[in-house]
Amino acid sequence: MARSWAQLLGDSDTPDETPEEQEGFFTRLRDSLGKTRRAMTEQLAAAAFDAGDDEAWERLEEALIAADVGVLTTAELVRRLEARPELGELSEALADEAADLFGEAGRLGLDGQPSVILVVGVNGTGKTTTIGKLASRLSEHGRSVILAAADTFRAAAEEQLEIWAQRAQADFVGSERGGDPAAVAYDAIEAATARGRDVVIVDTAGRLHTQTNLMEELAKIRRVIERRLEGAPHETLLVIDATTGQNGLQQARLFGEAVAVSGVALTKLDGSAKGGVALAIAHELGLPVKLVGVGEQLADLRPFDPDEFARALLVS
Repeated sequence: MARSWAQLLGDSDTPDETPEEQEGFFTRLRDSLGKTRRAMTEQLAAAAFDAGDDEAWERLEEALIAADVGVLTTAELVRRLEARPELGELSEALADEAADLFGEAGRLGLDGQPSVILVVGVNGTGKTTTIGKLASRLSEHGRSVILAAADTFRAAAEEQLEIWAQRAQADFVGSERGGDPAAVAYDAIEAATARGRDVVIVDTAGRLHTQTNLMEELAKIRRVIERRLEGAPHETLLVIDATTGQNGLQQARLFGEAVAVSGVALTKLDGSAKGGVALAIAHELGLPVKLVGVGEQLADLRPFDPDEFARALLVS
């Protein structure tokens, strides 16, 4: 059975989706990863794969790299496959090794009172929408939420986040356009403490005048959060657009250096033939993927399940 929201939130006593709802998401996930999966199977013809044929291994490497698995992660997958005593069905063996590379599915960091989730990523990745959907799920699971609009540079960012706050029955903290983003985060934590709210989710800018400015601003927000509340932020979630492929891996490196990313939300899988980048991020950077998005609906954001994702990605 797919990984549930209750498992992600560490809240096993809360009612969750039915098996039918979880199966429905797996179907959507497979559909969303269809471009990646078809691109691989068309190149491989797995049924004819011969482990003793060097050219067959080269074709496998090419197919994995084309799916944006990355050179280093591809080399590790091939090494693991070659070391197996029995290869068996190639796609099943690949899925097993890929799931193992992802590692154990982690929880979302909600260990504070309030818990603070800092959300980062470049503009256009679906960051604000992901925040809104996450807030809705948290509310459904009995968590009171405050959304903080610390992206004070993009004209529509605050309006968009406030609409999501209303949908999720969450409180909202914003500022005037061009205000100090770190002050917004500080005010939101103050409000959560005063009102007894459980979770603060901080939206941030994805583009300033230069990359250096952006990273310095994010680092400042994080420092302010750390000073205001011991142990915060409890989760720093990086939102990555799957359609960017290996560029997403570079984004993960840069944001990780600036704000110590603790997990990834991978979005826009429904339009991508580059779903393999999730493997590269997990293996090369050691970052757990915690959420996946496959569409615009609330139900299209789900907790990441390593085995489920690997099989949707690699098994025909």
